[in-house]
Amino acid sequence: MGFLLSRHSRDRNGYNELSYWLASEIGPVKLIPPTQPLVLFIPQDQLTTALACLSELNPNFNYKDLNLRSFALELMSAFYFRTSHDYHRAQELLRRKLVTVLEADIRPPERYLMERFIKGGVEFTGIPVQRKGYIEFQQAQLKPAVMPTALVDKLKQISLDIECSEHGELYSIGLYSLSPSYCTDEQPMQRVYMIGDANIASNGTDNSRSKDSLIHWVDDEKALLLALQDFVTRFDPDIFIGWNVINFDFRLLAQRAAFHNIKLILGRGGQHLHWRDGRTPQQAGFLSLPGRVVIDGIDSLKTATYNFPSFSLENVAQQLLGVGKASDDVDNRLAQIRHDFYFDKPKLARYNLQDCVLVWDIFVYTRLLDFLLLRSQLTGLELDRIGGSVVAFTNVYLPKLHRAGYIAPNLRDSGVIASPGGYVMDSFPGLYDNVIVLDFKSLYPAIIRTFKIDPVGLLEGVQNPADAIPGFRGGVFDRHKHYLPEIIAELWSQRDQAKADRDAARSQAIKILMNSFYGVLGSGGCRFYDTRLASSITMRGQEIMQTTAAWIEEQGYKVIYGDTDSTFVLLDSSKFTAAQRSSQAERSSQADRMGQELTDHINKKWCQHLRDEFNIDCFLDIEYEVHYNKFLMPTIRGLDKGSKKRYAGLVQTATGEKMVFKGLETVRTDWTELAKMFQQELYQRVFHGQDVVEYVLDTVNRTLAGEFNDKLVYRKRLRQELAQYTKNIPPHVKAARAADEKNHQLGRPLRYQHKAWIRYILTLNGPEAVEYQQSMLDFEHYIDKQLKPVADGILPFIGLSFEQITDQQLGLF
Repeated sequence: MGFLLSRHSRDRNGYNELSYWLASEIGPVKLIPPTQPLVLFIPQDQLTTALACLSELNPNFNYKDLNLRSFALELMSAFYFRTSHDYHRAQELLRRKLVTVLEADIRPPERYLMERFIKGGVEFTGIPVQRKGYIEFQQAQLKPAVMPTALVDKLKQISLDIECSEHGELYSIGLYSLSPSYCTDEQPMQRVYMIGDANIASNGTDNSRSKDSLIHWVDDEKALLLALQDFVTRFDPDIFIGWNVINFDFRLLAQRAAFHNIKLILGRGGQHLHWRDGRTPQQAGFLSLPGRVVIDGIDSLKTATYNFPSFSLENVAQQLLGVGKASDDVDNRLAQIRHDFYFDKPKLARYNLQDCVLVWDIFVYTRLLDFLLLRSQLTGLELDRIGGSVVAFTNVYLPKLHRAGYIAPNLRDSGVIASPGGYVMDSFPGLYDNVIVLDFKSLYPAIIRTFKIDPVGLLEGVQNPADAIPGFRGGVFDRHKHYLPEIIAELWSQRDQAKADRDAARSQAIKILMNSFYGVLGSGGCRFYDTRLASSITMRGQEIMQTTAAWIEEQGYKVIYGDTDSTFVLLDSSKFTAAQRSSQAERSSQADRMGQELTDHINKKWCQHLRDEFNIDCFLDIEYEVHYNKFLMPTIRGLDKGSKKRYAGLVQTATGEKMVFKGLETVRTDWTELAKMFQQELYQRVFHGQDVVEYVLDTVNRTLAGEFNDKLVYRKRLRQELAQYTKNIPPHVKAARAADEKNHQLGRPLRYQHKAWIRYILTLNGPEAVEYQQSMLDFEHYIDKQLKPVADGILPFIGLSFEQITDQQLGLF
């Protein structure tokens, strides 16, 4: 039994050969199943044209008619090819002759696995052949399996980081691991391969191995690459982790190996590192490392739905671990690295290793590898696959589709009709006491499960509409023949179990997968996209939210806001006793009781309504989520109309009060620390009925006095090439251009030309990058554009305004 690490396909001896590398209970193995033909599908009414085309081409192929239909209900034929060379040549000619070709974009290694329902775990048999460093199983037979926990613990991981000059010449390679296979006496495996003399550093100080066993010295860059190759051969890791490790570290390793004319053998089975650039500078490159996986921390965190203002290693480490590097300034760091390489190599080695350790600790803290392993086990996605929701859905759904008698459609080239979005109610702005939030548990998956929304169900429902469940925009869904509702039900049950087991990584993986299914069905990038599917989910969601709000108000409550799956309900103060109103604990307890009673009522109503209206079981489940002691629903800035997706509230938790901000300045990256600090304290004071006038005036005065200068920095991302900004040049672009002009004058690397984050301030002479500030700060700008908007978001609800307060201070403006 083992777990899939990499999968491959190549033409060999006149056939296409599939191979799969696994980490297994007996060590690394390579599985080579019996040769498999490559298949594509063509409508039977185009068979004559297709055969004529392929007769001209004369590849080695077979075909047979099938009792399978396309989504247009055409009977299909399957064409089988021996080699990928013939397979791709045939596709090109067929399409040139306008023959419809279906499922030709499914890669052979993936098709083999998905048709056997194999995802991450594999049980295998075959003819074993001992190779150097691994066992190869020929004529392998593969079956799905659940990977045992013991095997997860045995996966050998290495954190890798390189240091180099601004021109890409390698200085050192750091490696770190706490995998049990590498550690002795619970001590980490850690080393840095460094170019330099083993005994004497450039500054003449003793630099011997005896004084710093961390460093392994090599003579030059070529020797550095070969030292890494030797390390990988001896330590034989399953997984490399790092930070931007694919598109920086391994890309640069590939480039430097090519420069030295080295075939850098970092894969298993003596296979070398292969790198292919993306088709455009913006497109990520492709890395092939047979038998191993390279996992990037940035991409993996994004896939796991983490979000940070910056995904720099420094920032993420500070946010998650509370530790980081001394400096995150790119210019200074490059200069320091260059200086340390020539004058203090032990210091550079420690810095290099620190990056490896931070990445390792982030992976451990977030359980990223657990998340990726579970995602792979659930969907069949490769561990290093970025995003992949569409592919995951295809992996899970396609084999079921074939067994239902259908061939999948191709991706649409154009003509995709947008589906309605989620329900967002016009809010009632105000400052409220006692607001509760009721939240539908996984609303869209619950709608799919309840109303049997499914690609096959739609095909069958349209053919037999009399007994089908109605959807929207012409969609009707068969009551009995469908697959997605059962997939959702299985995942739902697994997530409930994961929650009961307090397995956060598994719960998160399942949640992301379930919630992705609507997005997939509503995406033109999915072969199963149909506006009837997506609209039957979102429009049903809108109907559910509106009906739920009406039922809540029938109970004497007021709904002040609703958003996608959440309903905000104002509790009637008259329903609280005098004792409850005077005691926070009693008030919260009563709010909890009212919230639970209301959810019980709504859930019963939905069960009865769906039984009466559609004769279906209800899987909708609304839950009582939270009670806000104080709650602010602001207006749209400059208008009396209530805002959407923006609010703030005060919640009582087991450890004390907690301020919650949604969509406001405090949680936005494009506002200064001054605005965030001001908002949090001002809202605290308003929510607690404290005086705010003195605080507002004090903040204004201290801003004018320069006491908050360190909190006046804007941070914004350049989202395109600097030269592409030609009209309506925003402040951060002006600051970036001025900074790079200065960099050019000083002979420093241009920092902002190809997208970047910039930190800048507003001065009396306009925006300036922090590193090149020359002018006095424009304090009036910060008062007018940072403090005033924050104050105007809440003060009117207590009968005050920023102007009213600040006008008391003569000469302020």
